[in-house]
Amino acid sequence: MSYAAFSEKQRLALTWWMPGSGVSHREAIVCDGAVRSGKTMAMGLGFFLWAMMCFDGKRFGICGKTVGSLRRNVLSEILPRLRGLGLGWKEKRSENLLTVRFHGRENQFYIFGGRDESSASLIQGITFAGVLLDEVALMPRSFVEQACARCSVAGSRLWFNCNPAGPTHWFYKTWVLGAEERNALRLHFTMADNPSLTDAIRQRYERLYTGVFYRRFILGEWAQAEGRVYDFFDGAMVADVPAGPFDQWYVSIDYGTVNPTSMGLWGRCRGVWYRVSEFYFNSRSAMRQMTDEEYAGALRKLVGERKVTAVIVDPSAASFIEVLRRRGWTVRKAENDVLSGIRLTSDCLKDGRIVICRGCADCIREMDEYVWDLSAPGDRVRKAHDHAMDDMRYFVATVIGRKEAGFAACAVERRR
Repeated sequence: MSYAAFSEKQRLALTWWMPGSGVSHREAIVCDGAVRSGKTMAMGLGFFLWAMMCFDGKRFGICGKTVGSLRRNVLSEILPRLRGLGLGWKEKRSENLLTVRFHGRENQFYIFGGRDESSASLIQGITFAGVLLDEVALMPRSFVEQACARCSVAGSRLWFNCNPAGPTHWFYKTWVLGAEERNALRLHFTMADNPSLTDAIRQRYERLYTGVFYRRFILGEWAQAEGRVYDFFDGAMVADVPAGPFDQWYVSIDYGTVNPTSMGLWGRCRGVWYRVSEFYFNSRSAMRQMTDEEYAGALRKLVGERKVTAVIVDPSAASFIEVLRRRGWTVRKAENDVLSGIRLTSDCLKDGRIVICRGCADCIREMDEYVWDLSAPGDRVRKAHDHAMDDMRYFVATVIGRKEAGFAACAVERRR
C-alpha cells in the first residue's frame, strides 16, 4: 500500500505517535467530523501499526457500538491491509480475540461492544497498553471511561473516532473541547480529507441530508437539533394511493392506553413503500380507553383481506403483542433506536423509498408537530404528537433498515 494515497490529515492520524511527528508527546488522539471522511481507515491502520511497533506481548482493546458492527466496519477493512503490510494475524471469534504478529512481536487485541451501561462490566479487570474506541459518541460514558481506565501500561495511548452528535454531548465537552487539557491531539475531518471520494460522490452525500444532519454528517459540526424533525417535508410529498399491484404488506403500531395508539398500513408497489391507510385513536379526546381486544379488532378492519407479512409493534406493548399472536398474527418487535430510526426515516422520505398517502391525516399532521426538545440534554424529540411518527419509524427501522442495511449505514458512516 502506498502512503501517498492518503491525505495530509490521514497521514497525521497514521503517524502522530512517531518521533519527529511534532505531536508524539500527546497521550490520545480524537478524530471527529464528516461521514466518509477517511478517519476510520487512517485511525485503524495507525492503531495497529503503533501497537506492533512499540509493544510486544501486550494486550489492547478495540471497541465499537457492537462486536458485529466493529467487525464489519473496521476489522474487515483494516485486517486485509495489515496482511498487505506484512503483519500476520489470526482471530478466535469465540473469545473475541485477535492475535497479531510482526517481525517477531506478538500482541493480543480484545474486541468489545459498548452497547449500553451494562457493557462496562465486560471490560473490567483487564490491563491494556492502548484502546481504540470507534464511534465513541454512540457508547455510554461508563463504558468509555472504564476502557480508558484499563490503559495503565507505560506508554499506553487512547484512540477515539466518531461522527458528531449535539454540542451538549459529554464526549464533545470532555474530549473535543478539552483536548488540550487532556493532552490529546484533535483532528477534525471533512470529506475533502478523503482523496478516494470523487466529486460526484461528495455531491451525492451532500444531497442526502438537510438541517441538523447536514451540519453534522457533511460539515462535521457538533450541531444542536432544532425545530421540526422532518423540516423538509411538505404537502408536495403527499401522494394518492397508487393503483397497484402491491406485492407485500406490513402494519406498524405505536401502542398506547392513556396515550394515542397509531397504526399504519404499508404496501409495496413497484419497489416503493406507501402508507396507504391508518388507524389513530386518542383516548383523551375520545374520553374512553380501548382494550387490547378492541385494538386487535381495529387492526383487522384496517388490514381487511390483505395478506400481511408481519405486524410491527412497540416492543413495550407486551399484553397487546400476546393478544395479536393468539389471534394468529405474525408479530415483530420494533427496532426502537430513536435517533438512528429518525435518520433512516428522513433518508427514505427524501429519496422516495417511503411515501405518505393523502388518507393518512394524522401522520401528515404530526409531520408538522414533531419537533426536537431543545430544553433536554442531548438529542431528544419532544414526547408529544409523536405516535404516528413512532409507528412510521418502527416500520422503516425494522423492515427497510434490515433489508437495506448498507444504505442505512450512510447516516452514521456504518454498515449495520
